Amino acid sequence: MMNKKYAPLFETMTFKNGIQLKNRIVMAPMTNWSSNPDGTVSEAEVKYYARRSNGAGMVITACTYVTANGKGFHGEFGGDRDELIPSLRQLATAIKEQGAIAILQMFHGGRQVPPELIPDGDVVSASNIPAEGNGKPEPRELSDQEIRSIIRDFGETTRRAIEAGYDGVEIHGANGYLIQQFFSPHSNRREDKWGGSLEKRLTFPMAVVDEVKRVVSENAKRPFIVGYRFSPEEAETPGITMADTLVLIDELAKKDLDYLHVSLQEFWSKPRRGVDDTRSRIEIIQERVGNRVPVIGVGSIYNPDDALKAFQTGVPLIALGRELIIDPDWVQKVLDGKENEIITEINKNNQEQLVIPDPLWQAIIHTPGWFPGIH
Repeated sequence: MMNKKYAPLFETMTFKNGIQLKNRIVMAPMTNWSSNPDGTVSEAEVKYYARRSNGAGMVITACTYVTANGKGFHGEFGGDRDELIPSLRQLATAIKEQGAIAILQMFHGGRQVPPELIPDGDVVSASNIPAEGNGKPEPRELSDQEIRSIIRDFGETTRRAIEAGYDGVEIHGANGYLIQQFFSPHSNRREDKWGGSLEKRLTFPMAVVDEVKRVVSENAKRPFIVGYRFSPEEAETPGITMADTLVLIDELAKKDLDYLHVSLQEFWSKPRRGVDDTRSRIEIIQERVGNRVPVIGVGSIYNPDDALKAFQTGVPLIALGRELIIDPDWVQKVLDGKENEIITEINKNNQEQLVIPDPLWQAIIHTPGWFPGIH
């Protein structure tokens, strides 16, 4: 029987559109490098998600690209054309059959895209500024017409998600990809309506949100979730500061979104710059917009006490990423009062039992420090 102190994590939550989650645990979106070369979801990937979808209230997929030149990783599944709808449906069905709400995360990689993955190696971004680091390609600055086309592509991928049976989409405006590239003063040096001032750098992210919402209102026959993920700060100078992010989330909170999802490695991490505040970024964000839009917190949460402590900040949803890869039965163990049996370090001999596709498994065991237990 469940320890009563964890009961708050297992209360249902109803979004304002009426969709109900059975608990407050979300599977975070994580790249798995395991799709087929043609952009379809692989069998191994479907099994990996199904194995993790019977506990969490909501599962957010790895990102899918909305435009052919937005593919950010080897082994990434696509949402950029109608012939991929059956593949998208296969994944949505596998998640929902296990009892979770299925959310498709969608993005364009922008300047982070490996040139070999895209047509003509044509890497694009808000401006022709390469990402920091050795050997990063210099992107081509997008034209006004191309920007409008990519905005429509986000809408078209949303339509495909609706047709494929997803319960919602998450707009990936985090982790340095194209939407964030337009918001960032590092990557956006434009002087037209799409860049320059902070206000103009918001134009593209808000246009994507508006287009996605428009497509949902025209195509969804039942309630459909629209969330937005963002990274609160950038290390680069110039770069996004916590002050910039407070402006961003104020604008997003006006858009009638179903949730905002913070992208963090560490739940309790503190701001670098931009605010005079010693609290964690998530506490600052929750105080700023939490009464207007639900916030999902995430970052190095491994055991139920971690989750409970995070939940007590007031964020209504807690996302687990690496921990649900390490122990897919996390939720069930807490429910059964077996929280002392939860595994919090990856077992190098357990790939098959954990149903982890080989490309993801190879990345885990060959990246020391990423997962607990890999030194």
